[in-house]
Amino acid sequence: MLKPEHIHIADYDYRLPEDRIARYPLPSRDQSSLLHYEHQTLRHQAFSSLPDLLKPGDLLVFNETRVIQARLLFQKESGSNIEIFCLEPVEPAEYQLAFRQTNACRWRCLVGNARKWKQDDLVKEVLSGPDKASLTARKVNREGYTYIIDFSWDNNNLSFAEIIENSGLTPIPPYLKRDSVPEDRTRYQTVYSRYEGSVAAPTAGLHFTGKVLKQLDEKGIHRANLTLHVGAGTFTPVKEENAVQHLMHGETVVVDRKLIRLLRDHPGRIISVGTTGMRSIESLYWLGFAASRSRLDPSRIEVSQWEAYASESTLGKTESLDQLIAFMDHHNMAQLQFRTMLMIVPGYRFKMTDGLITNFHQPRSTLLLLVAAFIGKKWKDVYDYAMQNDFRFLSYGDVSLLFP
Repeated sequence: MLKPEHIHIADYDYRLPEDRIARYPLPSRDQSSLLHYEHQTLRHQAFSSLPDLLKPGDLLVFNETRVIQARLLFQKESGSNIEIFCLEPVEPAEYQLAFRQTNACRWRCLVGNARKWKQDDLVKEVLSGPDKASLTARKVNREGYTYIIDFSWDNNNLSFAEIIENSGLTPIPPYLKRDSVPEDRTRYQTVYSRYEGSVAAPTAGLHFTGKVLKQLDEKGIHRANLTLHVGAGTFTPVKEENAVQHLMHGETVVVDRKLIRLLRDHPGRIISVGTTGMRSIESLYWLGFAASRSRLDPSRIEVSQWEAYASESTLGKTESLDQLIAFMDHHNMAQLQFRTMLMIVPGYRFKMTDGLITNFHQPRSTLLLLVAAFIGKKWKDVYDYAMQNDFRFLSYGDVSLLFP
């Protein structure tokens, strides 16, 4: 598989009227519309019918990441408002350790109105039940468009998870063009979310309810979980005319040995719930391929942006995941944590996934490129059908079930 030399991003554009963007979620999650594309046939369904559209023995892979209240608003004594948007932990760098800190931690952040913030510390009061604390933000340095920020607080009874849960705001996508509301705390979160770390929801999962999950189980449709912490880069549009020049953002993925074995041995279809899951699952294959070539560094496990396109792999799924499991055995790893920068674009050959559940994405986005890679030029028919049949678009919008 060769890296493409040129991808005209203009070929992955479409007109998205403002009134087709879902600003708020529907009252019931599973009443979203579902566009079912299979055997080159398009059908308009309700999401609640999903169990009837799948086969017994299918395996759905869910992303268990949980959205954090990543937007922290501070007010300076001068009256200027500064917004600090937490992107990822720096010290400690492991998400769950960072959230468990009880006095200080360091994060990579975006800063709104940064020109108004010189070198003075920012302070805000935090209330968490009977506990209160003063949260201080100190700017350490700037790295590109991000800032390294030290957070500290004066109450050891409160973890950083509790600090931001009680003082932060839901980081709803900028294209919703509205302030977050209390409802977003629950609705911009999947019902099965578990591990904190995302600053954007894995939106394909927003449609699932306990009832739908139970129906999947009753039909013999299998479920498995991984964690990819979705970063703010998911909203970054492709600005270059040639999409190959786009710098893909990195995201942290955590999978356990049980999932890798299940993916290796599963005889039925593997269906990713969301582009985040698909990116993670496909990355596992390339980690196994790297392990087979003795090119996997245990101190820095990652998949680079174009690694999958660097050489033609003849390894099957089973052989690749066997190599990955052997690598974990050799290094005594109970679970695998890695970074993926993998950019899936037209021309990519899928190694692991057979189906995709995903929302309708922005024009000229890396997510739309992934959809086009998966179902080919038919992505245009899918999006035309969605537009003509009043589907709602983007994070709080409707959903599609796609098979190439």
